[in-house]
Amino acid sequence: MSYIVDRRANSRNKSAVNRQRFLKRYRGHIQRAVQDAIKERSITDMERGEAVTIPAADVSEPVFAHGGGGRRGIVHPGNREFVAGDRIARPPGGAGGAGGQASNSGEGEDDFVFQLTQEEFLDVLFEDLELPNLVKRHLIGSDSYKRVHAGYTSDGVPAKLSVLRSLRVAKARRIALTGGARKRIEELEDDLVLAEGGSDEVTSMRIKKELRGLKERVARVPFLDKYDLRYNLHVKQPQPTSKAVMFCIMDVSGSMDQQIKDMAKRFFLLLYLFLKRNYDRTELVFIRHHTVAKEVDEQEFFYSRETGGTVVSSALKLMAEIMAARYSPNEWNIYGAQASDGDNWNDDSPVCSEVLKKSILPAVQYFSYVEITKRDPQALWLEYEKLAGADPDRFAQRRIAEVSDIYPVFRQLFARKVAAT
Repeated sequence: MSYIVDRRANSRNKSAVNRQRFLKRYRGHIQRAVQDAIKERSITDMERGEAVTIPAADVSEPVFAHGGGGRRGIVHPGNREFVAGDRIARPPGGAGGAGGQASNSGEGEDDFVFQLTQEEFLDVLFEDLELPNLVKRHLIGSDSYKRVHAGYTSDGVPAKLSVLRSLRVAKARRIALTGGARKRIEELEDDLVLAEGGSDEVTSMRIKKELRGLKERVARVPFLDKYDLRYNLHVKQPQPTSKAVMFCIMDVSGSMDQQIKDMAKRFFLLLYLFLKRNYDRTELVFIRHHTVAKEVDEQEFFYSRETGGTVVSSALKLMAEIMAARYSPNEWNIYGAQASDGDNWNDDSPVCSEVLKKSILPAVQYFSYVEITKRDPQALWLEYEKLAGADPDRFAQRRIAEVSDIYPVFRQLFARKVAAT
């Protein structure tokens, strides 16, 4: 029999570390569960945790066991049933029947189920996503700082004591205070050797007395004094902060039925959660439009029932006006996200393309357009295709037909780009 004894001390956060290791090991199962959850949830229930089921076969752990080779003698106490030479049948196995049906033989295990917390759910949901082309601009606020080392100070707390610097200062102090005395001691020791060699007792006694006084003087200098202590000094240094604004533009015209509006809201809610979770200093501007566009708050953007005709350019013109009035491209990273079913008033689609090309795209970091429809591309999509072909890094468009398309499209639009080497 072999025993393996693990005598390593448990860390204070061992359970948390083990959980993170478990989440990493079964990330594929967790990602599929998160994607399935996004399809089924209502827009008001997007950010809670999720129960994840992992097949029992996938959570088996490796074990140490003796090999089956060689001859072995085993004593089974209390054996009244078998004698030497008997063959023992293999125990019945299996999963107790297939597909959950009744079975009169075999045994198995239930699938392993565990609960993702809200934080873990959102971590998986927005993994490897980012705002494209984000640039650090001017400072904003007064709470964005980084502590940097700024030398040493003679006052501080024990936790910041610099042992090496303190010892160096102490050594310098001892050299400064005792350097002359040590040099004089060396000279007197040479003179003492000469005096004793010449049998000059008077001179020898005088030298010994002076040596004794100098050595006592050197010994009184402490090895480490409180004046030698030096502490690390850290100061707060202002850091450039990424100032970003996201314009959320949603079509609420009569052609947008309730199902299409629900999918548009799901897309924007994902975007809202993503920005709020990953970026501390990102503002959001909500714009709803039918024939007329207006800036609204979060509550009205997601829950207002207003509807009407369709003039998409009204929303883009309003976005351009707000940018000019409040968000200078020299200070802000500007983003836009637009959702529509593709329907638009006759001859308005070229106007949309012109507004984007001249007033919006030159100032923004990234603009994304999502068309929610099962029909063939309409005039607005075709006009936007020209912009996407001319500037693919700044403008992107995708189509959504089903609820299941929303999350994959969202990840495509905001996927983290690998830096070129």
